[in-house]
Amino acid sequence: MPTKRRSKGAYMISAVAEMYEIHPQTLRLYEREGLLKPSRTEGNTRLYTDEDLERLEFILNLARDLGVNISGIAIILQMRQRMEEMNRQMQSFVDYVRSEMLQHMQSSPIGNEAAIVPLRKPTVFGPATPRERKR
Repeated sequence: MPTKRRSKGAYMISAVAEMYEIHPQTLRLYEREGLLKPSRTEGNTRLYTDEDLERLEFILNLARDLGVNISGIAIILQMRQRMEEMNRQMQSFVDYVRSEMLQHMQSSPIGNEAAIVPLRKPTVFGPATPRERKR
């Protein structure tokens, strides 16, 4: 679904409903079900950020284009959130391993001792079979 945002900022429920051609009650339902969490003003007016609109576009894509019901959307959003968290953890681990390797390489003298796993001296193998050994 193409983005329908015109500028950065926060949008009131009526503007969002008009932009996405949905009823304001649908947005309230999505909030009640925990699919959207718009911020609130001191007067308790809902304000949707650009991030909220991106999430809404994803929700509407699931509902309109793929026919996913609200329960399915909730599950997909939870899975998506878990995957993003796992991705952050994996990236953090990769960064840690990279920094440890660089630190190890910089602190070790150049040569065999610098290898993470020490290298053995090459072994010269003799004849492979007993018959070859007799020759």
